[in-house]
Amino acid sequence: MSTTETAPLKAEYVLPSGAWRVVVLLCFVGCLNYLDRTMITTMRTSIIQAMPMTDAQFGLLTSVFLWVYGILSPFAGFLADHFNRSRVIIISLFVWSAVTWLTAYCTSFEQLLATRVLMGISEACYIPAALALIVDYHKTSTRSLASGIHIAGIMVGQSLGFVGGWIAEKQDWSAPFGVFGVVGVVYSFILLWLLKDAPKTGQPQEKKQESEVHFFTALKSLFSQGSFLLLILFWSLLGIIGWMVMGWMPTYYEEHFNLSQGMAGLYATGYLYPASIAGVILGGFLTDRFSRGNSISTFLVPVIGLCIAAPAIFIASNTTVLPLAITMFMFYGLTRMFSDANIMPILCLIADVRYRATGYGVINLFACVIGGLGLYAGGVLRDMDVDLGKIFQSAALLMVVCIGLLYLIRRGVNKKSEEI
Repeated sequence: MSTTETAPLKAEYVLPSGAWRVVVLLCFVGCLNYLDRTMITTMRTSIIQAMPMTDAQFGLLTSVFLWVYGILSPFAGFLADHFNRSRVIIISLFVWSAVTWLTAYCTSFEQLLATRVLMGISEACYIPAALALIVDYHKTSTRSLASGIHIAGIMVGQSLGFVGGWIAEKQDWSAPFGVFGVVGVVYSFILLWLLKDAPKTGQPQEKKQESEVHFFTALKSLFSQGSFLLLILFWSLLGIIGWMVMGWMPTYYEEHFNLSQGMAGLYATGYLYPASIAGVILGGFLTDRFSRGNSISTFLVPVIGLCIAAPAIFIASNTTVLPLAITMFMFYGLTRMFSDANIMPILCLIADVRYRATGYGVINLFACVIGGLGLYAGGVLRDMDVDLGKIFQSAALLMVVCIGLLYLIRRGVNKKSEEI
């Protein structure tokens, strides 16, 4: 008889019951999160006809949401670390859905602006709590894939923003807010029965997580680590790249290839979004596939992605062949998203287990603020008659810088592990 016995699976490879169900449930929440926030941008004509306002005022509706959302992200993350994560998610969904429904009854610009502020407050609580809950269920072996699938759900919601404009054009501007607001409120009650926090296993890190969490203590712990500061810079630069490319790609297609506004918009979104959704899932799968026993793939897969994305953007910004530009932008969308699938897993290697959601809220704050500045900087450069091809080439250069930052973050994580 053979003396060889099957070794038991390590604890991190054994998923708690319902781990993938939580990902599926949160995918739909994430989809609603981005759909509710972005659809207003697709119904400009309908809203201005109902409530006359200047273009500056209409732009403020999006800007004020982004400012409130970004500033409150660290505090929202702290709530998820301090209280029950699943309940923070459910309350966030209920409140922003109720605000979405309430938006349908606005009759003035001031009322509409107030609802955008309230939406920024309530939606800020979702993503830090959701990603923290996912990594609570998916300890190591499936962490990146689970995070990637959730982000794919968010991107589906972002890509469906046009639905708001379509419904507004067919019926009334208020109809989409009423419909999706009610859907979110109903779904929040369904989650009361289906969404729970991850079960406790009695591991030492979970006992540590149960200890009392203080906001300023969390900030002190996070900012005392050089790797966390580098991660903020890394994510902020990726935010600049993402906003810059996405914000100006339709204009680039229109000007460089003499396309109509409609066709330019189709090429900019119809090809890029599917590639990006596939990329965030593929990046998570590849990371988990090669991560058994070590965390090197958590860094290696994003590095490989950026090594492909950078030259892809550079080629797309120099070619005069439309199919080649489309192909290269698709490669960019596919491989640049490898980093998005791994941002929370990387944070888990840096931050104290008690402060994961707070940590994500902090880096989300910087990404929103600095990313928005990057989009504005693109407009300033355009006013200075700088060619969009040059702007995209600068994005390629920034991705090279991001590769170097990942190397430094990885080195900091290794040093921390050796000290422990």
